[in-house]
Amino acid sequence: MKLDEKIISKAIITRYYEKLLDHLNVDVAVVGGGPSGLVAGYYLAKAGHKVAMFERKLSIGGGMWGGGMLFNEIVVQEDAKGILEEFGIRVRPCLDSGYYTADAIESVTTITSKAVQAGLVIFNCISVEDVSVDNEKITGLVVNWTPIEMSGLHVDPLSFGASFVIDATGHDTEVVHMVAKKAPGKLLTPSGEIEGEKFMCPDEAEKLTVENTKEVFPGLYVAGMACNATFGGPRMGPIFGGMLLSGRKVAELISQRLKEESK
Repeated sequence: MKLDEKIISKAIITRYYEKLLDHLNVDVAVVGGGPSGLVAGYYLAKAGHKVAMFERKLSIGGGMWGGGMLFNEIVVQEDAKGILEEFGIRVRPCLDSGYYTADAIESVTTITSKAVQAGLVIFNCISVEDVSVDNEKITGLVVNWTPIEMSGLHVDPLSFGASFVIDATGHDTEVVHMVAKKAPGKLLTPSGEIEGEKFMCPDEAEKLTVENTKEVFPGLYVAGMACNATFGGPRMGPIFGGMLLSGRKVAELISQRLKEESK
């Protein structure tokens, strides 16, 4: 059979636009494809919800690829070990009790694969440049191609509807910053504004990452490092247990909200 480049192009375009059109309105839009966002997407999709993820970079996985300082091993604590094992990722105990390691590459690729197979649809190279708000509640995202943003071209964006949005953009808290700047009302933080990230303290940060996984504005939740950057907790450094636990928690919180709203 002679390969026809036009048929190849048609196949790519057709399948991509099927995904695009089918996800113009979703139950949950996840912004940021790091570990917390991927884990959240996995559990939400597994629960039967329609979930789309928007990642501004070409690759998925956030900072997990590099472990600590490009030593591509990740560390998790006892509480989070079960999540890696649920994904089928090989976990090894450390000499120090209560700590476990896993290969960073295996972790990223396995979590991503399992999340997509569960039903999460990922749109990479897409940046979120605004949010849609109705009656003081987030109702969707305004997006454009990342290369458009990088080149500075004046090209209007497109909109996606979502019942809930998760900001999993890490230290940058991109969606929360947009909301704090433009949306009516105040954030659900002590000051009503973004509290800001504090100095590194892994013990406190890991606990607060999970504790601060919650709604920060009607319809908008934070997960992963975005939690502490929003609510004023410290950074955790090269340990990923809190990120995984945060992703699972935000999925549970939003699943419960979706069930309540469907009654």
